[in-house]
This record gives sequence, C-alpha cells and structure tokens, in this order.
Amino acid sequence: MAELALHDYARTLMNDIQSLAENEAASIPTTFTRRVLDQLEEAGVVTNTTVAYHQEHGLVVYGFGVSEDRSTLDLYTTEYDLAQGQPGADKLTKGDSSKAFRRLLAFLRKCGTIRHNHPEASEVHQLCEGVEKALADAVKIRLFLFSNQVSTAGALPETTEFNGLPVSHELWDLTRLHRHETSGSISEPIVVEFDPPLACLSAESTEPNHSVTLAVLPGERLAQLYDEHRTRLLELNVRAFLQTRSAVNRGIRDTLLNRPARFLAYNNGITATASEADFVTDADGHPVAIRKLTGLQIVNGGQTTATLHHVMKRDKKDLTQVRVQMKLSLVAPDHLEDIVPLISRYSNTQNKVTLVDFSSNHKFHVDFERVSRSLWAPAVDGSGQGETRWFYERARGQYAEEEAKTPSAAARRKFRVQHPTRQRFNKSDLAKYVNSWDQLPHLVSRGAQKNFNEFMILMKGAPPAVNVAYCQRVIAMGLLFKAVDAVAKEHEAGSHKALVTTYTMARLCAATAQKIDLDRIWRRQGVTPALLSAVDDLCPLVMEKVIVQGKHVTEWAKSSTCWDEVSRLEWEVPDALAAELLERPVEFAVDTSETEGENLAEVRGIGSAEWESLGEWALQTRNLAPSERQLATVIATKLRTEGDISPTQATQALLVHEKAIGIGFSPAVV
Repeated sequence: MAELALHDYARTLMNDIQSLAENEAASIPTTFTRRVLDQLEEAGVVTNTTVAYHQEHGLVVYGFGVSEDRSTLDLYTTEYDLAQGQPGADKLTKGDSSKAFRRLLAFLRKCGTIRHNHPEASEVHQLCEGVEKALADAVKIRLFLFSNQVSTAGALPETTEFNGLPVSHELWDLTRLHRHETSGSISEPIVVEFDPPLACLSAESTEPNHSVTLAVLPGERLAQLYDEHRTRLLELNVRAFLQTRSAVNRGIRDTLLNRPARFLAYNNGITATASEADFVTDADGHPVAIRKLTGLQIVNGGQTTATLHHVMKRDKKDLTQVRVQMKLSLVAPDHLEDIVPLISRYSNTQNKVTLVDFSSNHKFHVDFERVSRSLWAPAVDGSGQGETRWFYERARGQYAEEEAKTPSAAARRKFRVQHPTRQRFNKSDLAKYVNSWDQLPHLVSRGAQKNFNEFMILMKGAPPAVNVAYCQRVIAMGLLFKAVDAVAKEHEAGSHKALVTTYTMARLCAATAQKIDLDRIWRRQGVTPALLSAVDDLCPLVMEKVIVQGKHVTEWAKSSTCWDEVSRLEWEVPDALAAELLERPVEFAVDTSETEGENLAEVRGIGSAEWESLGEWALQTRNLAPSERQLATVIATKLRTEGDISPTQATQALLVHEKAIGIGFSPAVV
C-alpha cells in the first residue's frame, strides 16, 4: 500500500515539475530544486534560499541559503532522474550521493576563482558573492542533496570539516519528500533522547488528551537542539518564531555571559509540547525522569532559545552552568492543532505582541478553503464547458490526499483535469500574491515563511471578509502575478526572476492605484493584452532598480529602501491600460466578526444592573430617545436571562451607553 502511494506521488511530482518547467521555460532539475526549497522553507527547514545553477569540471551547485542569524551556510544540489516514474526502477546509490556532496564542497573551495572568472552582472558571480559573504559569518555548513529517486545510501556521510567549520549532510530523496509532503502538518517529528534521563515532576491531569510535566534543561542541551533543528523547533508557535527575528535579547545575553549560574533564577524558561514521552517511573508508576520526547516543540521561549544558541556559537561561551526551566505539555497528536495554539497564546499574554495562529486551522485559511472549493473557474474559451477549480492547499499534502480518495484511475484522471496542478496554490503563494498587490515586495523578497508571517500580522489589523468575491480576486492576483512572472522570464531576469516579478507587480499596482479590474481577470482567467503590454514595458525599468551592480541583489531586494527606489521610478500607465482601469481602487469588505465578539464581551462586562440603571435613568431624565432607552432595558433583560444578543444590538447598545455617559449618566445616580 505504501509502495502504491509512493508510486502515485512520484507520478504526480514528475507531472507537476514538467508543467512548471514548461510554464517558466526553465530546466526540470532547477524547477524541482525550487519546488523542494519552497516546501522546506515553508516548514522552517531552510531560510533565505537562492536557486542558481552552476556546473563545471568536478563541481555542481544549484543554490545556497543562509540561516536567520547568519551562523549557517546551506548549499544545494540535485540529482533528478528524467526517466523516473516507478520507485525502485533506478536507485540513488551511496556512490551517487557521495559524489554529489563532494561536488558541492569542490564548488565551495573554488568559489572565489569562479567569481573572478565571471562578470559582476552574471548569475554565477552573484551566486559566488552571496556564498562567500555567508561563509565569512558562518560557524556551520550544511550540504543538501535533493532527488526524485529512492536512496539506497543508508547512513549519510559523517560530519566533516571545511576550513575548520563543521559540515553536515542532508539527503531529501523521493521517500523523504513523500513523507514530508503528505504529513499534512509538521514535516517530521523532532525526537530528543536524554542520557542520562532528565529528572522531572509530572502533574496528574484530569483530561485525557494532555498532561503537564516540569523539568530543568541544561542550557547547552537546549542550544544544541536549536543548532540542529532551528525554526523547526518553533514551527507550532508564531510568536516564538518571530522572537528569533529580533535582535538578541541583551538582558538574557548579559546574564549568560556574566551570571550563568543565576540564569535559572532570572529567566522564565520555556514552554514546550511533545506528542509522546518515554518516562522512567518510580515504584508507584509515577514519572520521575524523561528518557525520550517525540514531536518536541517550543511554543514560548523562542528568544531565550535563540540567545542561548547565539552565546554558545558567537560568543563561544561555556553554558555548562546554565539551567533552563521547562514546562512540558504532552498533547495527543490528534489534538495538537486545537490545544497547542491555546497553550502558545495563553503563555504569551504577558506581552502585547500580536498573537496569530499560523497553523492550517486558522479561521482565515479554513474559510478560504471552504469558499474557494465551491468556485468553478470560467472556461477560457467562454463555452461553459471544461470548467476547472483552483485548489487551495490549506495543509500540506491535501491535493495528493484528495486525489487518492478517488476510487479508480479514471476518477483520478478526472480529478486532475478538473483540478490542474497549475491551479494549485498554498498559503505561502496566497501571501505572496496579496502582498505584491499591496505593494510590499520587500516583504515578499524575504522568503515564503517570513512573508507569510508578515501577511498574517498585517491581516490581523483589518481581516478581510472571506467571501466569493474575495477568493475570486485573490486568485486573480495570482493570475496577474503569474503573467508578470512570465514577462520577467522573457526579459531574462534569471535567478532574480522572483524578485523582479514581485517588484514589477507592486510598481504596477502603485501606478494604477490598485484600479486593475481583478473581476475581469477572474472572468478571463488571464490578463488582457493591454495589461500584458504594460507589464512588458515596465519590467525592464524595474530590473534596472532591483538588479544593481555592486549590490548583493538578494539582500538589496529585502530592504524597504529598494522599494523606495522602485516606487520612484518614472513610468506612466499606457493609454490602452488606463482605459481599462476601474474608476476607484478595488475594495475588500472587512471581517467584523472579531470586533463583534469584542463588542459583545464589553456589553456583558458592563453587566445587567448597569444596563437596567441606564434604562431607568433615561426614563426619568428623558435624555435619550425611547428606542435607545428600550434597547438598554432589552440588553439588561437578555443578560439576566442569558438570552442571545445580536452583533447589531451589541454595537448599538455601546453607542447608547457612550452617549449616556457623555450627557451625565452614572450607574450610581438613578
């Protein structure tokens, strides 16, 4: 059964890569590399990735990445079997993988020479320059090999060294990619063993789905865990992830450097979750120590963890005296999505940081999936025949899951016709489309995970009403983005195409004041000739501002200064496009459900006695209209009898209350 699932995955994967490569006029191995990196970046395995291919005698590289704190340099290479379709046909042998890793190290050794042999504006020069800059700060190197074959390599090469830096190896073959993509949540559970076992105190729980254990972790062990797993250790909690983006906490660092033995007394420690635990128990069966944890996640204390790592790696500080308290919640795997966001939220209430649940079960994504799955995209020829759907993949692996549910090969073919892979998009894609439309290309340029985080934070301020119009228009933004991307490809944007695409779309939206008719794009399932011509005219001008000689393009594009430069470039909307624009910018309705909830809570907080007093005061003074007085009385009655108060009633009642206070009402004076 597993073999059949792997076979289906291999076939679907190759079809996806073939389609993407044809659409982007890119090589299949490069397209495969980009697809894998997008998935791993979304999962927090890699960050700040750049795809750039170079090959010469004895070396091959497909790109590089840099960790958030710039302590780790990643290098990527790919072994793609164009004939692969049946797992087991051609294997990736230990010799194949060892050779690929050796070629990556060969590139690293010759990087400086290669850079000198290529002009500054070339993609190869930019690749080498970026790698050399990252290598100067790195304290660790990771080599990644991606393949659509099944590996027979067994154990990976042991950690080696390059110029004194430790070099580790990661192999993502077909089996591992399949397991990662079909997991639907965390890529692979983090398993941690403690030898000797970690002493703990376990509290009995009255609920069957979770329990709480207290322990004290060695600071060095926690820093090592972060060094090994990075943001994967924090992926169930946004705030913890965001903490690692800010500067290293000075107070935490000072304690670690000057008073390490007092760290346990000064620091609040971490809150963590795990799906399974192997305990040492006493004679009565009570847990007294932890042998192993499966599915470990830190849901509060990301900054503490990252600072420990910084002090260990950057400051070269001995952490043997440091201890960190840990509150560990054991949560059943099928309750992770429900309980963990609440643990994260309530353990963070001491701080005014915006608390956003980035999980697949966030209300926005659930609503978007529900509405978008009800939409049929108009047939391109206008016939009404051959209509298709856009498939929003709220959780990783949903597309493959849905396809697998179909009972026969004919049904699977029909599913793929109705849901073509080119119309599949995920949360990161959605954030990329919307933030490009909203003229935030510098955020998009920071990578899928960071841009998604920023999107959710921005959306929290004024969440859109996720209705049919909103979903259609977001998909239209995606169609516009893809059209711009194709133009950037034609203008030979190379490895910087993704940056040029988001900046071009943002500059276009700024120039048109967001008056582009997204509803027309949805109806056409594509852009108009006038819009395409305008993009073709604008794109090379944007490229001149983004791809600047003497600057590291990837870093430059991440800065708001780059957007300032692009937004000021002189370009006028062509007459043909101007004639198509709407009279006013595209508007989106705001989701008021959260405000409504806050209003209802405030009404209840005032209390039935005060509402009743307000009604009596209004009757005696005649300072309010009869309808306003009656509303106060109705609210008082509903609160006493636990009746339902509608959002409209709550909003209007608060206005009446505010008005009454303003003209002299006091609960104590009736």
